[in-house]
Amino acid sequence: MADHLTIPQLIMKKRNKEELSKQDIQDFIDAVVQDKAEGVQIGAMLMAMLLNDLTVTETTHLTNVMMNSGDTLKWPEEWNGSLVDKHSTGGVGDKISLVLAPALAACSLKASLTSEIKILPVPMISGRGLGHTGGTLDKVESIPGFQVAIKTDQMVDILRSVGCCIVGQTSNLCPADGVLYKSRDVTGTVDHIGLIAASIVSKKAAENVNALVLDVKAGKGAFCETVEKAHILADRMVQAGKGMNIKTSAVITDMNSPIGRMIGNALEVIEAIECLHGDGPQDINELVEQLGGQLLLSIGQVETIENGKEKIKRTLTDGTALKKFCAMCEAQGVAENFAEKLCTKGDISHLLPKAQHKTPIKSRLSGTISTIDAMECARIAQSLGAGRTKSDDKLKNGVGLELLVKVGSEIKEGKLAINRNFIFLKINPFNIRRPK
Repeated sequence: MADHLTIPQLIMKKRNKEELSKQDIQDFIDAVVQDKAEGVQIGAMLMAMLLNDLTVTETTHLTNVMMNSGDTLKWPEEWNGSLVDKHSTGGVGDKISLVLAPALAACSLKASLTSEIKILPVPMISGRGLGHTGGTLDKVESIPGFQVAIKTDQMVDILRSVGCCIVGQTSNLCPADGVLYKSRDVTGTVDHIGLIAASIVSKKAAENVNALVLDVKAGKGAFCETVEKAHILADRMVQAGKGMNIKTSAVITDMNSPIGRMIGNALEVIEAIECLHGDGPQDINELVEQLGGQLLLSIGQVETIENGKEKIKRTLTDGTALKKFCAMCEAQGVAENFAEKLCTKGDISHLLPKAQHKTPIKSRLSGTISTIDAMECARIAQSLGAGRTKSDDKLKNGVGLELLVKVGSEIKEGKLAINRNFIFLKINPFNIRRPK
């Protein structure tokens, strides 16, 4: 049996650009979880990993060890092969999970001689937003009564009856990731490809899902500002996922402009419900169909991704995805009569948190909208209170932006471009190309 290295020896090994073995990584993570590694040692190791990179093998080992640092979820045996989830690297106006989860759950599984499953189980374990990106949990918590602290046995019951749930991560799921992320946040090591891949995939692997699709954003409002960097991150995460025996695929999507037209927690819930009524913006519908179609293909429910996209689209137009969303709300604590009102077609803004004031913003020029800066929109929303700068910041769920134009829209000077809620800020996210 090989000798175990001390924490300083492990740090020096990585500092000297040597590849860490699985046992090395296991020993380091054990020390982290058992509180036997000092904060400066964790920071030193993370910086050594960032400066000297992690190989694909090291990333896979780190993912595996982090996954096993705590509990892993257990599901009924008859669900094996059909559990799916999605992860986004973060975006502006990204309310895709709120539409995708019920749309997938509304897709019936193929008949099987050995299984009685009639639904596709979609356990979406999501996170909160920090910085300019909004978190899925923050969005659903703007719905009065919606509970995200759900135990595993409750999740099983919800999945049996509804088919989907959107819940928060428990403290016992990948505890190593929680410790490492806090250290990464204060040591300037958040943006390392290998550490990001291990953090994301380890949590999905701990969920025990069979198929995972990754929505990797590229552009001004994303962590990956270039498509090239997004491809590198996507490739590393796909390899890590496959190393965990998860059918993993990735889609590179544009994050130069916001997704849809609403930015802000309650506002994004409203837009998600519009999508479930079949009235959503084209860019949201296309992304939901693409991600959902890829997952259906991964678990063998369709023969081509086009078949999968069509199947997802049908759930959005025939009302079955909307019914799943309504049932999910009820199963997670929302009063039945309130959930029914929330899912009624028409103006539902009075049912959710609202900002104190609405400030219409008019265009200063006439011309064509050439770009809408996603990062500027995010900064505006964050400054209003829709996002956090610290993990314990209390959000204002009613504030945000409603974009009244999109890239390519013609606009006249003095016409409305934005409904901005709560406060006026002198920031302009639009670039208008004047007519020649």
